[in-house]
Amino acid sequence: MSKTAENLPLGNEELDERRIRIGETAILLLIACVIGTIANYVSTGTGAFEALPGMAFLYLCSVVGLMLARFVPFYLPAVAWVSLIAIVATIPGVPGSDWVVRQADKINFLSLATPALAYGGLALSAKEFAIARSSGWKIVIVAICVMLGTYMGSVVIADLTLRLF
Repeated sequence: MSKTAENLPLGNEELDERRIRIGETAILLLIACVIGTIANYVSTGTGAFEALPGMAFLYLCSVVGLMLARFVPFYLPAVAWVSLIAIVATIPGVPGSDWVVRQADKINFLSLATPALAYGGLALSAKEFAIARSSGWKIVIVAICVMLGTYMGSVVIADLTLRLF
């Protein structure tokens, strides 16, 4: 039985991908591509026209993935659709996959993540601040312990990996 927009277990109607406005989201994605192109230039020195085909491919994958998430009769998150499209397009043997891979190689994906993560850090709502206030000071200690544990775990894994290889 496929899930419909009415019975998705999301709890928050704003998060329902089946109700997003494709046109508005496509414009926002275009703005993200422009910012990503600038970040790519700053980090790698690759010019906008040189990175344009790869960025256009990423944009196209994103928009098609959003449309599939919206209109396909069964539910699959948009990120899964976008990933599936990009994976299929880069499989060796698929017509044009070599070109797609060459164009995508001109884009530093870490530089694309930096503006997105910065926006995510700045996009805190009043609701999130209210939750933090109501949680009290104990949540700060838990957060510090989690961050410290994650950092130390990463250090141990990196150290072991570097010693082995």
